Amino acid sequence: MLLPSDTSQGIADALGYLQYHLQELTERQHVSESNINSTLAALTMQLQQLTQLVANPPPLAVPNTPPPPVLSPPVSLPSAPPVRRTCSKLFCPPDFNGECHNGHTFLNSCSLYIRLALEQFHNEQERILWALMFFKGGRAAKWSKNVFRQEADTSVFPIQTWGDFEQQFWLHFFPANAEADVINALKGTSYHQGNQMVDDYLDSFQALVSNAGYMDLQTLVVKFRRGLRLGIQNQIATMPYGRPADADPDAWYRAARRIDQACLANEAFQSVLCSVPSASLKTISAQPLPLSVARLPLVPPPLVILKPPPTTPSIGVPMDVDTTRKARSLPL
Repeated sequence: MLLPSDTSQGIADALGYLQYHLQELTERQHVSESNINSTLAALTMQLQQLTQLVANPPPLAVPNTPPPPVLSPPVSLPSAPPVRRTCSKLFCPPDFNGECHNGHTFLNSCSLYIRLALEQFHNEQERILWALMFFKGGRAAKWSKNVFRQEADTSVFPIQTWGDFEQQFWLHFFPANAEADVINALKGTSYHQGNQMVDDYLDSFQALVSNAGYMDLQTLVVKFRRGLRLGIQNQIATMPYGRPADADPDAWYRAARRIDQACLANEAFQSVLCSVPSASLKTISAQPLPLSVARLPLVPPPLVILKPPPTTPSIGVPMDVDTTRKARSLPL
């Protein structure tokens, strides 16, 4: 089969084009392989040089360092005296005889002393033994004696921690029905202010409500208001401005204190006026007043009205009266 002449020419051109590009690609491949081989040879040479340097390192050059300077002996300076911490003198708790009404005060005193002088106690057992030193007389001495007797029998101190000591103290030296007693006291009138100052009444009232566990604010206001002196309570309840709310006990406490202090200041002022003697008042009044002080108006003396002397009647007056009398006495 014979192909047309134009078709044969096209195939020959295509074959020539393909042969040219194939030759070009072959040359590029040879160039790339030669570049890669040269790069690998250079890297291999550098690696050999580094290996030789590691195997045979060159000697290090010793720098010429100057000789060290001669130091003079240190001069000893006088040391400053140590600064001592100054603190106020701490007073030990009072002796405790086991009475229940003093138990809370004694335990608070012990806890406060331990917190302020914590460095004096190395462990909790020293704190307990220190507190037992003040158990003198009454039920407290008997309980302390019983604690040491248990230690002698068992060779183990029966109270190990300060928390255990507080629990035992509450069990033995606090009233058994303290909460019920306080609630009954708040229901009665024994907690009322009476002749106390507001500060004293407030301290006792807050201690009572704390032991009773009262948390309702309106209840606190009602109890506090009921125990206040009637005059103070009326002044707070009838305040035109700034009257405390019925659910704000702190505002009632502040208002009662202000009124009580104002009453005390007024009483002191009145007592000073009443205590000034009359002689001192005369002495003060006899002294001349400065011109800048306004003087009181002087009371004028009472007016004396002089009566005129009686007038002497003339001679003719009695005769006229006699003539008139005679005329009336004559018969008609």
